[in-house]
Amino acid sequence: MPIEIQRAALQPFVERLREPRRFLQVLAGPRQVGKTTLVRQALAALASERVAQHSVSADSPGLQGASWLAAQWETARALAAQAGSCILVLDEVQKLPGWTEEVKRLWDEDSAAGRDVRAVVLGSAPLLIARGLTESMAGRFEITRLGHWRYTEMREAFDFTLEQYVFFGGYPGAAPLVHDEMRWAAYIRDALIETTISKDVLLMAPVQKPALLRRLFDLACRYSGQMLSYQKMMGQLADAGNTTTLAHYLQLLEGAGMVCGLQKYAGQALRQRASSPKLQVYNTALMGALAVA
Repeated sequence: MPIEIQRAALQPFVERLREPRRFLQVLAGPRQVGKTTLVRQALAALASERVAQHSVSADSPGLQGASWLAAQWETARALAAQAGSCILVLDEVQKLPGWTEEVKRLWDEDSAAGRDVRAVVLGSAPLLIARGLTESMAGRFEITRLGHWRYTEMREAFDFTLEQYVFFGGYPGAAPLVHDEMRWAAYIRDALIETTISKDVLLMAPVQKPALLRRLFDLACRYSGQMLSYQKMMGQLADAGNTTTLAHYLQLLEGAGMVCGLQKYAGQALRQRASSPKLQVYNTALMGALAVA
């Protein structure tokens, strides 16, 4: 992603990091939409100010846990003691077991001691991040939600036409490959779709039938923009189980920012739940990649 391209969320995010420590900052969004790049740009904008910086990722190989998180936090505390304040960036934090309880403990310790450690949490499973925060961090955080790139952003960064954006979607990392559709499609399937399902979706809740979840995702992409009842989905999918399982798996895919099932609008909630969902991808690149043989 070109570092010179700045998303609209950058300046408000910089201002949140610049102001006195108040809330834990959370940056959540699907994979490959520029979360890490936006944080790097924000840190670069603050480089000339008297604020130390410490960035780590829980996505690196090896067993990570509460002790690793506490050690990184202690490093940030030491830097804050020298510089007066420190911005601690924790990437892919949702992969740490029990991360919310540990972050809450460390954050509250800093609040009690008056330490200026400004924590930033990044995560590529928006639903998992939000669920963990609401369970343990009530009143201590604010979220910046980063979505897929819009057409104007892709046009400015990569000179996309509207037709290209409709087919190739808003993944900036895949944009340089659009002139080789086979290579582009393989990248989307292998580096984005499979990685998101295996590393994000399967973390959200126990999935008894991962193969069924993958087939449901494929079906949702191929029927995007169309209404499809759960009974018809069961007819298309082998070993589909029941409609409750399909609805649950569709919610997990929605929580990862991949596809969703839009319910029919109705004044009564019961009629909404009983309606057939309209399947919709969040990024048309997911449809395009499966359409390329």
